[in-house]
Amino acid sequence: MAQRAAGNSPVARWRRTLHRARVGVRKTGVDYFRGEGSDWLVLSVLVLSVPAIAWATVASPVWCPPTALVLPILIGGLLLRPSSLLLLYGASAAALVVESAAFRPFANGLGPVTPGVVLVVSAVAFSGLLIAQFRSRVGVPWRGGGTMLFDLRERIRVQSRLPKLPPGWHSEMALRPAGGQSFSGDFVVATRTSGGRVLEAVLTDVSGKGMDAGSRALLLSGAFGGLLGSLAPHAFLTAANGYLLRQNWEEGFATSVHLVLDLESGDYELLSAGHLPGVQLSAGTGRWEEKAAEGPLLGIYDGAEFHGVKGTLRSGDVLLLFTDGLVEASGRDIGEGIDRLIGEADRYVAQGFRGAAWQLIEAVAKNVNDDRALLIVCRD
Repeated sequence: MAQRAAGNSPVARWRRTLHRARVGVRKTGVDYFRGEGSDWLVLSVLVLSVPAIAWATVASPVWCPPTALVLPILIGGLLLRPSSLLLLYGASAAALVVESAAFRPFANGLGPVTPGVVLVVSAVAFSGLLIAQFRSRVGVPWRGGGTMLFDLRERIRVQSRLPKLPPGWHSEMALRPAGGQSFSGDFVVATRTSGGRVLEAVLTDVSGKGMDAGSRALLLSGAFGGLLGSLAPHAFLTAANGYLLRQNWEEGFATSVHLVLDLESGDYELLSAGHLPGVQLSAGTGRWEEKAAEGPLLGIYDGAEFHGVKGTLRSGDVLLLFTDGLVEASGRDIGEGIDRLIGEADRYVAQGFRGAAWQLIEAVAKNVNDDRALLIVCRD
């Protein structure tokens, strides 16, 4: 009874009311910034700011010129829907009329509200209307556009995470998009199959780079992630090739390398679809060896065949898989780029390759205007 009485006390009721109000305001704010809420509040504030700016212009035109009306118009173009924007434009036009009537003309017959002022305000209003109509046509308000792009980028990162490997193994991946952008045409999907005994990883380079290839890379990474582990290893690239062909993209090809690694024995197989060869360090000899599999590009023609190359990772061995942006540059042969990558990788043999993926990209291809990805798998 005492607890029930305490729960019904004025203080408890006031706290519950305050909590519901806080949750409601937070939900309204989230809906608004996602583009799902009403814009009446922003419209009301902007419409009320128009007469305030007009009054300030009449009171002190030196500090608040008539062109100050472009401020609410510009903000409205970013925040309001086209229908609401027209109401704001009507209020701004009325404010210009009032300002023009309130000022006495100068000696030349013109007042502060000159035809040039009207032209500037009209040009900004027209630009804002175009922006609002474009957002409406796309269906993604600017408030939700940034959130959507952020979600897409995070999904790519999540899908590129490598699974945790058993003791004695280490793997890491580093990805650097072209031009410092957040989206890349290179991606990795990986999973453990056969009860966790086998690691399957696919490194793919979609045609194009940066933002141009980011949307296609997102679509392909989702599709490849669904195929990986659901099919026999030798059937994966065939299915991926068929998927690309069904998309009918104008620039729809991609290169890909598929690693199938037995985590118990260290035996692996590389299957390639027009991708660069991998390189393996043999700890016994200290030499690097290229592992080149054969296969055409994905999305070129149906019925393509992919032939793998086999190898074994023993204690201390390292396998590097990478995209062409890491080793290819104008005026330089790809073979020279691979030799440079191997030369930098030799520095990590003694200290181990933990944390080396990103540093290798920085050392070999820091300022290259292309997507770069590097996958390292090593056996301790």
